[in-house]
Amino acid sequence: MKEIKGGVTAAKGFRAASTAAAIKYSGRTDMAMIYSDVPCSAAGTFTKNRVKAAPVKWDQDIVSRTKQAQAVVINAGIANACTGQEGMDYCQKTADRVSELFGVPAETVLVASTGVIGKQLPIDRICAGVEAMSKKLGADLESGYQAACAIMTTDTKEKEAAVELELSGKTVTIGGMSKGSGMIHPDMCTMLSFVTTDAAISQELLQEALRADVEDTYNMISVDGDTSTNDTCLLLANGMAQNPMITEKDEDYRAFCAALHMVNEALAKKMAGDGEGATALFEVKTIGAASKEQAKIIGKSVVSSNLTKAAIYGHDANWGRILCAMGYAGVEFEPEKVDLFFESAAGKIQIAKDGMGLDYSEEEATRILSEPVVTAVIDLKLGEESACAWGCDLTCDYVKINADYRS
Repeated sequence: MKEIKGGVTAAKGFRAASTAAAIKYSGRTDMAMIYSDVPCSAAGTFTKNRVKAAPVKWDQDIVSRTKQAQAVVINAGIANACTGQEGMDYCQKTADRVSELFGVPAETVLVASTGVIGKQLPIDRICAGVEAMSKKLGADLESGYQAACAIMTTDTKEKEAAVELELSGKTVTIGGMSKGSGMIHPDMCTMLSFVTTDAAISQELLQEALRADVEDTYNMISVDGDTSTNDTCLLLANGMAQNPMITEKDEDYRAFCAALHMVNEALAKKMAGDGEGATALFEVKTIGAASKEQAKIIGKSVVSSNLTKAAIYGHDANWGRILCAMGYAGVEFEPEKVDLFFESAAGKIQIAKDGMGLDYSEEEATRILSEPVVTAVIDLKLGEESACAWGCDLTCDYVKINADYRS
């Protein structure tokens, strides 16, 4: 198993395209398409927000009912959320246009949107964008890269990842792209993630693998505590690697899950590190936990703490804020046993032992906290379980970006 270059076009049989449809932005691309040369098994996980965007409802229906897909159309700028029946009709019209151009059933076309809530899509521009992309689809890595760029909103960089592995003597590839920078909180976020693979695997196991892995990747990131109306993660498998079909939880399934985790974790960390206004990726490792659930809940509480995030921005080893966030996480632990550390490429320092502060060097702590990737290590000293959560620092620019997002 190894990381390779690429994103959604890294796996066999997948093509991608992008175009400037002038949906909200000018002077840049704002639509993308992913297309498989053959029908795919489709899996998906979606926002737990009760207010769900039209594309979320559309995709949920396809994943649960049809269980197959061949194309995905994504737009940036307008979320198609809180748009009533008209918004649902626009999902149908988008799928119908793909169906007309490619001769595939409309119920195998997935759609995704991101951007401002409450505005209707300019459907004529959407359909024109679909037609433009139908003539530009490419299987090369550059086409995948440009698709990743097109789906960005407040993101400052594209997000791609790909992994190659061997299953029963066949080379299998998993690749993906995502977007997400704000309105990010565990239980998914204003994140869109699209993962493609040429592995042959049953739809049931594909869905199970994705649902399980999301809990340890995308649902372990937080930027600002807001769970979006549009979060969607789609996983398409077209079987073109020609490995023996995975139909049970055997060695090949476990290897597939490990590779899927590598891709999802890489994309999740890229989103967390690119949080709106962020200057640092903030990682929280909870170790020595009595259970996995305890480790996850405590880690997510700390990584979501605005006071802790502000301290990371200020390069301030204010460890009391970490213990405070642990204390309101809602799980039992023993504060008098907790050890705390900060680490980065600049080194590692222990700042608390048995729930009390140590006489550490503030200068050394500041140097460690000044790196672009900073990790807080929490040792509960209660057991052998652990978990990681990811977020970012909280800066003045976060407020500036969101104060005038619509204008």
